[in-house]
This record gives sequence, C-alpha cells and structure tokens, in this order.
Amino acid sequence: KSHKELLIPFMPCRAKTNVMFLKTHKTASSTVLNIMFRFAERYNLTVALPADQLVHLGYPNTFLAHFVEEFQAIGQNYNIMCNHLRFNPSEVQKVMAANTFYFSILRNPIPLLESSYIYYKDTVPAFRISKDVNEYLASPMKYYHPADYKQNIYARNIMWFDFGYDNNAEDNKKYIQAVLNEIEQNFHLILIAEYFDESMILLKHTLCWDLDDVVYFKLNSRSQDTVQTLTPESEEQIKAWCSLDWKLYLHFNQSFWRRIEETIGLEELEKEVSRLRMRQKELMETCLSDREAVGKDHIKNKALLPFQSGDANILGYNLKQDLDNRTLRTCQKMVMPELQYTSYLYAVQHPHKKRKQLGLPLLWTTFQEK
Repeated sequence: KSHKELLIPFMPCRAKTNVMFLKTHKTASSTVLNIMFRFAERYNLTVALPADQLVHLGYPNTFLAHFVEEFQAIGQNYNIMCNHLRFNPSEVQKVMAANTFYFSILRNPIPLLESSYIYYKDTVPAFRISKDVNEYLASPMKYYHPADYKQNIYARNIMWFDFGYDNNAEDNKKYIQAVLNEIEQNFHLILIAEYFDESMILLKHTLCWDLDDVVYFKLNSRSQDTVQTLTPESEEQIKAWCSLDWKLYLHFNQSFWRRIEETIGLEELEKEVSRLRMRQKELMETCLSDREAVGKDHIKNKALLPFQSGDANILGYNLKQDLDNRTLRTCQKMVMPELQYTSYLYAVQHPHKKRKQLGLPLLWTTFQEK
C-alpha cells in the first residue's frame, strides 16, 4: 500500500446533518424514515414535517414548500426531510440548505408491483377490479384506465412517479437517459432495497454516521401469507409494463455496486454488514418480547400498531415489559410506526399547533415523558 492509502482510514469526518431522503413507495422506505427520525432526535435537528393534518408532504401532488409546517417562519433552516413527497427540486431547495445531502432508495419493480397490489388493493381502481395480481398483469390495459391515472399511480412505474416524472411516458431511449442523468444530478446516492444492510453501511460511510445511527428493526413489512406468487409470465410482463421503473432500477443497481467497490470495498462491506446484524440482534433481544415482528392481531400496545392497508397484514412489535426508562425510550423509537412517529415529532416540534388526528389510539403519554 502506498503511504497515501494508509492515511485515509484516520481522516476524521463530521456527521452530515442536512439530509433529504426521497421516500419512495413500497421500497423499505418506512424503515429508512425511522432511521432518519431517530437521527434527528439524537442530534436535536429540525425536521420538515407535513403541515396541519397532513401525514405526508402533499403527496401525490408535486411538492410545494408550503406543504411543510411553519415553512414561512423557518425558511431554509430545516435539517431533515423524509416524509413522502413527489419530488420537485426547486421547491425542495427552498426548504433545505444548499449543502444538503440527497438520497433515495429503489426496489426491484417485480416484487414492488406485487407489494403495491396487495397494499393498495382497495384504493387503486386497476387493482380493485382485477381478481389477483397475475390476472391484472395478464392484460393491465383492461384494468388500467387512463382517466383514472391519478388513482392508479401505484399500478405502474410508481418510482418514476415519486421522482417527479410522468409514469405513463413513452419508453424512449433518449428520454430515459435524460431522466437518469437528471436524477444523478439531483441525488448524491441511490440505495437498493434488496441489499438493505449493504445500503445502510454505504449510507453510514457516506454521511459519516455511526453504526447505531443506521441500526434498525424492519418496519411496515407484511406477513408472508399475504404475498401472492407471480407467474414467470407476470414477472416478464412487469419489465414491459413498468419499463421506466425497470430501467431506473437496473441503472442504479449497477451504480450502487460500483460505488461500494470505489469507497468501501466488498471485504470491508461484509465485515460491517455482519457488525450491523449483530447489533440488530442484540437490540432485538434487549427490546422485544417475541424477538421478531408479529401480525397485527398480536400487537398488545395499540399505540404501536402500524397503519393497515389493503389485503396486507402489516407486522409490528411487542416490547418487553420490564425495561428501564432509557432503554424503553430507545426501543419505543425503534418500533414506532411512521404515522405515530410523524405525529409525535410534530407535537414535539410544534407544541402550540393542534395535534395530528390519526384515528389511532395514540397513547401519547408513553412517548412524551421526556
């Protein structure tokens, strides 16, 4: 090794605290949001939260700065932004500082579409009127009516849509290349859901965070029995039907691994991934009475019940009973579902505003004893 290479590991870096995460749908993004919220609390950072009774930043409307609570007063002084929004760089830049780090996450469109189908079964017209996911994919245009495009966004190229582009655009080589270039301009890093632990290690390195900043419990996942098996024909069909998402995914899956090889190296990556998994296991043994996620009917504390949707059974966690206050707080934050955490942070950051009415039996007191 050259002299220069030996110095690199000791170069100190400072944790980046201005971070924007574009939260995409059905991509493990709820777990990332939880990581971001815990980081914000750990460093006492300001989060750009949805205004008033919104639980997302105006989605599916294209994002505007006034969707953020107190934007008029706080201006560009938010550190973290991570709730669902439809990306619109010029408006996001009004909210976030110039030196903000931008990242997002993508998932293979094949499992993603099946996941969307189950989760949005009741709300998306194209899904509602088809019997199951394979029937839908056999002839999507039979169910996907252009007139309903606003309600049907989850039924085709949802990631393309979340990034702010037309999810019904023609698959045209020049157009796709232009969009990929633009995304590379706007985002410093794109993670891959299939390699979630590897993604967390890459994120940790890039932002100069600690292992505990990226440790997590998997949130908002569903029980195996609500997964429908795609036929090989359906899988092929998704690549054509969601070809914009497919090309987006292929492109950034490649650049993801290239980035890892350039920055961490596969050997070091493997070591850190196993460290992350050991720490996660340790925390699960500390926090959880069942040592794993449980179905919605088995969650004892209803304040920790995740939002349920479609035909999915969204899993959650039971905490151990006898935890000391500090451990309890850590564990609670790790299992707190997205809507509860959003409204909890909202109450902390905006104490004089009316609380978000989630229609959930939120046991505020358990979260708010600071």
